[in-house]
Amino acid sequence: MNKIKVGIVGSAGYTGGELLRVLIYHPDVEIVFANSASNAGNKIYAVHNDLFGDTELLFSTDFHSDIDVLFLCVGHGDARKFLDENPVASEVKIIDLSQDYRLKANTTYQAKQFVYGLPELNKEAIKKAQYIANPGCFATNIQLALLPLASKGLLPDAIHINATTGSTGAGQKPGATTHFSWRNNNLSAYKSFEHQHLQEISESLDQLQKGFLPTSEKSLLARAAEKIHFVPQRGDFTRGIFSAIYVESALSEAEAYELYEAYYGEHPFTWVSRANIDLKQVVNTNKSILHLEKHGNQLLILNATDNLLKGAAGQAVQNMNLMFGLDERTGLNLKSVGF
Repeated sequence: MNKIKVGIVGSAGYTGGELLRVLIYHPDVEIVFANSASNAGNKIYAVHNDLFGDTELLFSTDFHSDIDVLFLCVGHGDARKFLDENPVASEVKIIDLSQDYRLKANTTYQAKQFVYGLPELNKEAIKKAQYIANPGCFATNIQLALLPLASKGLLPDAIHINATTGSTGAGQKPGATTHFSWRNNNLSAYKSFEHQHLQEISESLDQLQKGFLPTSEKSLLARAAEKIHFVPQRGDFTRGIFSAIYVESALSEAEAYELYEAYYGEHPFTWVSRANIDLKQVVNTNKSILHLEKHGNQLLILNATDNLLKGAAGQAVQNMNLMFGLDERTGLNLKSVGF
């Protein structure tokens, strides 16, 4: 087949850099432009130093529709603004990595006919989609931990989640809670019970387990928080998400493993480990690795993902592969950092 012509808008940030790192070596891709108004004319590796020796591509202000797929790696709110101001030809596929089109309750989502791009939930719809809303990083990790239970209607009314993310999850721009001297040797919680990713998590769980999301006049976030008790934490590492989730369950440990292994049997990036897991197993990969334990009537679900890959750029490429009829693993044979 001909090379897939790719354009990237917002290519100077962390997710843009990860996307470039993957696509430069993707066998079926030609990068047509890497848009960055603030870095136009500079070599890609002037910002993404790890790509020195891999490419001579320049950042540019280019934007045109002579491409097959457009990746939007811009900030939340900016994707919708960009598409309003820059009409894209109808035949160009769009993969948006912001949160602008993720929620089904959003009227813009419905009008644009975006498909929520979690392959372990919507693979067949992704294959047919023109527009993809790439999931959030916490949302990806947590949903993958809970989808098998939802698929059998086994989610209880209370889900307890503690999840810790690396500093890259806050983006490239330095802030009071992201710079090294504050983050190093430190740990803190933030947005407890009200993180924005609760909304997309609850919609996906309700897609599989009808009626999971309470019906009321409250906001989507408030309704989600009634059942999903989520405490996000800032870790003192750069990349990755490690979550510990527990729910009441009548399943035995053996039955839980049987359910999870069956659900993810045809999904090449999500794995169920009988041995305990750690974050380093997934850093620099598009994998999600789960581990289950039964303690009394509580089922403990651990999950580890890389927030920049499976939680962002890697999953976006996985979605692109599905949209263009490729094996979803193409270009994503990435190895963990090891020890």
